[in-house]
Parts: sequence; structure tokens; C-alpha cells
Amino acid sequence: MQVMSALAQATRLRVYQRLIEQLPAGMTAGEIAREVDMSPNGMTAHFTILSAAGLVTSQKVGRTVIYKAETRPVEELSGFLADAVERGRRAVRAPS
Repeated sequence: MQVMSALAQATRLRVYQRLIEQLPAGMTAGEIAREVDMSPNGMTAHFTILSAAGLVTSQKVGRTVIYKAETRPVEELSGFLADAVERGRRAVRAPS
């Protein structure tokens, strides 16, 4: 699952958390970089991975790029995990 892999890295998780907090407005690369104490250029690989996982979209506004969090992939992951937990609980309760 690309979502889990993308969010397993601490910086990307922090970036995604900040973008969620800023919904629906989004943030510029510079704003995000300051939040995670990195250079905007250093963020490129992180944005690429988050975008590939469907977690982030970007929109160019003039010379600025605005990044926004996408929640659908996390909703799908949440549904999968909730189902896995429920199946595990039922298996534990089931008589042997």
C-alpha cells in the first residue's frame, strides 16, 4: 500500500498532518518546508512520494505552488484497517 509507505516516513507524516490541519486552503512549499525545518528543494522528493500515493495534490497559482491534502486514500486505508481489526477480534472470540 503506497499510502502506508508514504506516511511511514516521519517528515512526510508531519507534512501530511499539517496539510490536513490547513484544509481546505493548503500551503505553499515554502510554508511546509519551514514547518518541517527543511529547504523547499529538499521537500521535492517528499512531495513526489505523497503525490504518487494520492495523498497530496498541487496547484500552480502564478509563481506559487499550493499543496493540499487529499483524504480519500486515508479513508480507504482506515476502512481496511477497521475491517482487519474487527476480523481479528472475531477470530479471538471464536471458539477453537
